[in-house]
Amino acid sequence: MSFDFIRLLPTPDEIRKQFPVPSELVRLKKERDEEIRDVITGKSNKFLVIIGPCSADNEDAVCDYVARLSKINEKVKDKLILIPRIYTNKPRTTGEGYKGIVHQPDPEQQPDFLAGLIAMRKMHIRAIAESGLTAADEMLYPDNWGYVSDILSYVAIGARSVEDQQHRIVVSGFDVPIGMKNPTSGNLTVMLNSVYASQHPHSFIYRGWEVKTNGNDLAHTVLRGASNKHGGYLPNYHYEDLNLLLNLYNERDLKNPAAVIDTNHSNSNKQYEQQIRIVKEVMHSRKLNSDIHKLVKGVMIESYIEEGCQKVGGGVYGKSITDPCLGWEASEKLIYDIAEYE
Repeated sequence: MSFDFIRLLPTPDEIRKQFPVPSELVRLKKERDEEIRDVITGKSNKFLVIIGPCSADNEDAVCDYVARLSKINEKVKDKLILIPRIYTNKPRTTGEGYKGIVHQPDPEQQPDFLAGLIAMRKMHIRAIAESGLTAADEMLYPDNWGYVSDILSYVAIGARSVEDQQHRIVVSGFDVPIGMKNPTSGNLTVMLNSVYASQHPHSFIYRGWEVKTNGNDLAHTVLRGASNKHGGYLPNYHYEDLNLLLNLYNERDLKNPAAVIDTNHSNSNKQYEQQIRIVKEVMHSRKLNSDIHKLVKGVMIESYIEEGCQKVGGGVYGKSITDPCLGWEASEKLIYDIAEYE
């Protein structure tokens, strides 16, 4: 066997017992979860803005950012629900590079998964306590869900994971919204099949247990653009794309038809400043068509304190060490602009 077994890590129950969520934050999360559920089901007309760093690499900077979001949230909460991106696992196309705080709580040091699991949980809890905003994270590793299942209010399944059987069936047991991104190929049928699978019950083995789920009626689609056969970027946020997705939803027996538009990645050609224009086009498309307005429930935006990105060890506080992000001033203005559309 080629595995080197380093050490046995604590179970999710052990970590949660060591770092519990205070009772007042438990109540807050329940309220936030209900608000967000109402948007996905169409009970609420509020608009979701899932916004924050590409990867949450520094607790102080992330919590600073989320506290700033909280102040804006107070001004727009009648129209918007701000959900901070606190992404603690980072998928890597080639397998190389910074993989998130769970791997490396200190990006300049070697992986330390025990310290990483603790750092992830502490950061999420601190962010809620200081802002009143529960967060979104990407579920890169289904086995890790238990470490944050009592903290998160939104979970994204990435383009490289959406076809994976384990991701699809594990999220069928979640009680928060699951955003299933289109795969890098752009195949919308694959994405919708993932939503279908996630919305239905399953029986499987999970962390050594035989388990059964009831299905997650909050599973929905996320358009993030695609790649063509030459590796070029293909956006899928335009009016015609949204109308196509609407028609595909209408052909299927899916609960709570909903879509969130990822304004970066292949949709922006990884030109982070284009997110502003893309958001505004999406909002305009919602105004043009009442059915698209009902379908598109939110946007995802990559944003941090400082714009752009830097290499690991670059030393700039609040600047991404993975994909480039909008800076704070542009992000703040964009949120207010979104509220004006609503």
